[in-house]
Amino acid sequence: MGRLFKYLIYLLILASLGLVAYAYVGPWFGADFSAPQTEVRKPVVLNAD
Repeated sequence: MGRLFKYLIYLLILASLGLVAYAYVGPWFGADFSAPQTEVRKPVVLNAD
């Protein structure tokens, strides 16, 4: 049972390192993580009775 937890912790550490590596290396391979830069305008109706 202890080996199972040890392997799960190793897998969690490896997955987190992979995610961090993808965040740094991803833009070099075409992954775009930036937010869309479009202006959104919506009318607001206030009920000030």
